[in-house]
Amino acid sequence: MTGITPYLHFDGAARAALEFYRDVFGGEIVLNTYADFGRADGPAEAVAHGMLQGPVELFAADTAPGEETTVLRGIQFALLGTAEPDVLERWFAILAADGGVLDPLTLKPWGDHDGQVRDRYGVTWLIGYRG
Repeated sequence: MTGITPYLHFDGAARAALEFYRDVFGGEIVLNTYADFGRADGPAEAVAHGMLQGPVELFAADTAPGEETTVLRGIQFALLGTAEPDVLERWFAILAADGGVLDPLTLKPWGDHDGQVRDRYGVTWLIGYRG
């Protein structure tokens, strides 16, 4: 890992979320279930620790009963210049498909393209590129 990596906690949707993000960004998923870790505080097939390894990396897990899930407010994950413009445009469109566009990915007055999208899991992404 080269920096901060988001770790998202879901109420049973960690596997689906990781598969969605893999479909958006590419990469490989590594999963460990509650059963793999010998945990008895949730369903055996629940994700105890999952990881997307690729151009965008993140962690995800399913919460045990009584644990809090991730609620993101006032934070966004910036993917500024992290890939070629056509790739960033594609990521934006896919993330928006079952989510929502907060600010269209367009040329801004300062000369760069950027926009904000909230995906189906409530994660807000700032995506952009120069020129």
